[in-house]
Amino acid sequence: MRRVQHGPATSYDGKRWPYNVPAVAQILREGLDLAAGVTFLVGENGSGKSTLVEAIATAYGLNPEGGSRNARHSTRVSESPLAEVLQLVKSPGAGSWSYFLRAEAMHGLYTYLEKLGGSTDSRYHEMSHGEGFLEVLRRRFDSPGFYLMDEPESALSFRSSLTLLAFLDELRGRGAQVLIATHSPVLCSLPGAQVLEVGEHGIRPAVWRELQLVKDWRGYLEEPQRWLRHLLAEDG
Repeated sequence: MRRVQHGPATSYDGKRWPYNVPAVAQILREGLDLAAGVTFLVGENGSGKSTLVEAIATAYGLNPEGGSRNARHSTRVSESPLAEVLQLVKSPGAGSWSYFLRAEAMHGLYTYLEKLGGSTDSRYHEMSHGEGFLEVLRRRFDSPGFYLMDEPESALSFRSSLTLLAFLDELRGRGAQVLIATHSPVLCSLPGAQVLEVGEHGIRPAVWRELQLVKDWRGYLEEPQRWLRHLLAEDG
């Protein structure tokens, strides 16, 4: 995937959600070039990163609740209409295989995969959330292609996040392109990855150590009480 932009034959009301979210508005106005390899969208809740990943996945033809183009499972329609106004510009010779993992919809994806059958696909609900997540990665993210993930860290421990980081490095080494919305300072520390910070400013390239996310985690881990005294009532 080379670029995401506004489809010239479509229209939208820029005063309404999600088109009025700064990052979304910027992409519809200016477009967004995606680098080869791994790209992270990082930002606070409500910044639009998950909305963007979900819309790009849907515009690519993937199931908005996760899976490949062939997946047909659905629980409750909750996705935004943003995909309808996006145009995706693919690189020449781009592979056809792609997959979307959306952390909040993994239960439905597991059920769908179990119904399909297969030696491992029939066991996802017997695994822990993190184990099932990593198993789907190993079995579905297995060739060069375009892969998308929405907040995968929600299923993973610190050490499992490192496992995913190493897996992402392997994927890009095999020629895959990956787009991830995340709150994890661990995942977005992957050397050589494109990091885009999403917020009220819109969307901009960022350096890992300068991310607000990294600064906040570092400050909290160094001195939790400096944060907690503003949140918790004093004893007595």
